[in-house]
Amino acid sequence: MNFKVPLILIGMSLSPSTFAQSTTDSVKCDYQHTSFNSSESVNATSTSEWSCANEERSLSANGLPDHEVGRFPNRQNPHAITEQSVSVTFSLHPTLTDNVTELGGPRGAQGYVLNGVKIDAGTAGSCDDSGQDCSLINRNGNWHIEALGHNSFDFGTDDNNAHVQPGGEYHYHGMPEGFIEARGGNSDSMMLIAWAADGFPIYARYGYSDANDSNSAIRPITGSYQLLGAALSSRPSANTYALGTFQEDWEYVEGSGDLDECNGRFGVTPEFPEGTYHYYATDTYPYFQRCVKGAFEVSATRDNAGPGNNEAANGRQRPDFEAAANKLGVSQSELMKALGAPPPDIEKAAAALGVSVDELTQALRPAQ
Repeated sequence: MNFKVPLILIGMSLSPSTFAQSTTDSVKCDYQHTSFNSSESVNATSTSEWSCANEERSLSANGLPDHEVGRFPNRQNPHAITEQSVSVTFSLHPTLTDNVTELGGPRGAQGYVLNGVKIDAGTAGSCDDSGQDCSLINRNGNWHIEALGHNSFDFGTDDNNAHVQPGGEYHYHGMPEGFIEARGGNSDSMMLIAWAADGFPIYARYGYSDANDSNSAIRPITGSYQLLGAALSSRPSANTYALGTFQEDWEYVEGSGDLDECNGRFGVTPEFPEGTYHYYATDTYPYFQRCVKGAFEVSATRDNAGPGNNEAANGRQRPDFEAAANKLGVSQSELMKALGAPPPDIEKAAAALGVSVDELTQALRPAQ
């Protein structure tokens, strides 16, 4: 049985011309890859299989990367890479909407690279306003730490901008360099590397100078987020944590880059010569999209991984966060912020919400 998990929808204003539907059922529907990864931290066979049927694109994979990786565990990331059970579905007919859906952490993966490895660009780390109380695994602070683009904290990422979650799940925060290199990616062509959670494609680094002209020059595509001109007054000192350390240091400035607030744009691509909405992995912030614009629902089986990463993988239902928030008398966004990335610290989450541990536990318990 699939249990639907409501996500936070933030309405954004789009012109009517942006409403569009694309069919992806002729693109990479038979992608399969199996290879032995001899990296010391893997030493196992990576498998991924994509297929299209019944209006859905399906991925079955073991979550192991198919390229050289860094050493895990390492001093900053104490988790070993382990095989997962990835079973995910995407719409074959993604529809662009006027809604922006934020993803990441307990809200679900932003997408999956073709090798079956998850994209989860944010982190569970945060600091309080003073900057004296910081944690790489607790999102309760007001200032949310980025994995890339600064030297203030080290999340133990490797040269693929990836590291490992507590349940052994290797995942990308930014450009999957090893995957791209293994497939001959270069500056002369666009490369489709992944599918986003809403079913739209994700390309790596390069795109057409003119989004609607496949004869225009290929060049690096840039995001449209810029650093704030100065640190916010309530922020931990910029002398200690340079601008760019926290998610809140960045603001979307329309037109300052090539892409919208979800690191996407509408245009032609090699696989979609008539044009489609698509996302990019970029060398500039936010590196991978943190939100999606396509209409979709997330089920408990969408982001299935190994033990410790997802309740469904252990035979348990995911909580109905909307219902839980209503029971507790808080907003869903407040609840998700308090819980942070899995596994949640229930005691700290309860304290942040001003409720008892028993009240929070009961609210999160799925209906029988």
